[in-house]
Amino acid sequence: MDRDRIVYLNGEYLSETEAKVSIFDRGFLFADAVYEVTSVIDGKLVDFEGHAARLERSLGELVIRYPFSRDTLLTIHRELVRQNEIVEGLVYMQISRGNPGDRDFIFPTDDVQPTVVLFTQSVPNLVDAPKASAGIKVISIADLRWSRRDIKTVQLLYPSMAKMMAKKAGADDGWFVQDGFVTEGTANNAYIVKNGQIVTRALSSDILHGITRATLLQYAREAQINVIERNFSIEEAQHADEAFVTGASTFVMPVVEIDGRKIGSGTPGPVGRRLRELYIEECRRNAV
Repeated sequence: MDRDRIVYLNGEYLSETEAKVSIFDRGFLFADAVYEVTSVIDGKLVDFEGHAARLERSLGELVIRYPFSRDTLLTIHRELVRQNEIVEGLVYMQISRGNPGDRDFIFPTDDVQPTVVLFTQSVPNLVDAPKASAGIKVISIADLRWSRRDIKTVQLLYPSMAKMMAKKAGADDGWFVQDGFVTEGTANNAYIVKNGQIVTRALSSDILHGITRATLLQYAREAQINVIERNFSIEEAQHADEAFVTGASTFVMPVVEIDGRKIGSGTPGPVGRRLRELYIEECRRNAV
């Protein structure tokens, strides 16, 4: 599109050049905000209900007021997709505690309105991503993030730094390691495959409760693929048959190298390829 994107800000649909947020907004000053990213395939929203439910949970954990109904949220998403003519891409949503009028560590009172921002990103190769056929390389990075990773907050500086560490090392991404075990990727959940079984870390406050993760594991179990939820190390991952990550913007992405060591044959394996096909197929069927 040549024209400016239309974004949503606090009840209005505006040109991206007209949307303004106060310098006193707590999302800007304290990263006091949560977010969600919903994929769009064929002009429809993928896993919307899961993202909406996690958004409500994140807001509840931070005691930020939920500003409107789930039906209204769906309407806003659909309207942005329509106005921006998104066929394949993403809808980003962020809700901060709002603007109390000045900077203060103490949370503002209930009469402060949350700041609600949504915008779209067109990603024409979301489904047919070139990396999906080649696989990605990752490096291990010490997990120095805060301990409430189950809340999807906007405090993403360390994951961003980890992405840059990976880029500097000639890799595509990083896998965080805590107490000798992989937690997750910088913006995704991590998995290995051994003897046809999927292994991934169990849900806790150590990792984000991925919506793509939940949907994919459901599909995997329905396809009679055994899923084991437990910790695994980098060394175990390096000796796995396959590895992959999942996320809203990557779906199922094969990992073919960890810390310079090839995984399996060094090419995307059959389980990961099949899971990606299955996930996209089911998403197309169930998208709203």
